[in-house]
Amino acid sequence: MPRNALLLLSRLLLAALFVPSGFQAVSDIAGTTGYFAGLGLPLPTLAAWGTGLFELIAGLLILVGFQTRVTALLLAAFCIVAGFIGHYGQGGDDAMLAFLHSQMLMKDIAISGGSLALAMAGAGAWSADGRGSA
Repeated sequence: MPRNALLLLSRLLLAALFVPSGFQAVSDIAGTTGYFAGLGLPLPTLAAWGTGLFELIAGLLILVGFQTRVTALLLAAFCIVAGFIGHYGQGGDDAMLAFLHSQMLMKDIAISGGSLALAMAGAGAWSADGRGSA
């Protein structure tokens, strides 16, 4: 598969995660705030709005390939931080829940890896960043 097609596919797959997640977070701000409050985060409403808007906007930027390198770096950092805040050591004495959280942490780490690869490669020619490129 050609490079530009793979970069487009990479952007579509990352956007498929972040755009709906961000939209869900801001659409149900009370639920998102409750989740963050349950994690013990200070200012959970601010965290909910900030996280939701960041995921939505960053996902859309990745989708169209605008400021892709910077956005992908920010998403990589976001995933590491969110993974450790939301999943590291979670689950308590429930073995199944602890396993689920450990898997979700590893998923966040893997998404960071994909984001870093996209940050290094750039968006490709089929993007706002690459318009006019071959």
